[in-house]
Amino acid sequence: MHILFIDDGSYDNTVTLLGTLTSEFPGTTSLLRLPVNRGKAEAVRAGIVHALENFRPEIVGFWDADLATPLDLLPNLLAVLDANPNIEMVFGARVQLLGRRVERRALRHYLGRVFATAVSTMLRLAVYDTQCGAKLFRVTPETPKIFGEPFLSRWVFDVEILARYLAAFGHDVQRLERAVYEYPLEVWTDIAGSKVHASDFFTAFWDVYRIHRKYL
Repeated sequence: MHILFIDDGSYDNTVTLLGTLTSEFPGTTSLLRLPVNRGKAEAVRAGIVHALENFRPEIVGFWDADLATPLDLLPNLLAVLDANPNIEMVFGARVQLLGRRVERRALRHYLGRVFATAVSTMLRLAVYDTQCGAKLFRVTPETPKIFGEPFLSRWVFDVEILARYLAAFGHDVQRLERAVYEYPLEVWTDIAGSKVHASDFFTAFWDVYRIHRKYL
């Protein structure tokens, strides 16, 4: 396993901290620094393209640096891909079930449910949680094409990833359903300091409309 850290053109001491960290774990960690801030969507895309070109992995993915999803849950998502060769994508899902500790602010939870319903309708796919920042992808011939060009949206690029896969699958919704597995996370914590605001909810709907026009 190789962990690639992405620095999205930061101006603080993030690069120094990441450089120290990667120097302590050579061979299993590395750092990609973007020259200017491009937003989460482009940081994720650039990281995956870099990984595909330099490490030739069988599985690639992204994990939010705030660790709202603990890293010790990574093996659980990997196990899904190992056990099911037909599954191409595993997404963490923040489902508030008994026996699980999913701590999410009520407003963000309910706005998220409204957004997920809209996305499900657009894609004709019963997806519960598109926006959780813990996702893994089995590398297939489609993968470099999916991440090959910049996303339309800075924030709901996760929806655009699904739309791109659907287009790549010839708009075969049933094939996409078989390719995606949503894993109910045992633990997820809403970390303070998020840069996502309530107003972004409306921007997200506009981006969904743009995604629909381009791919569907």
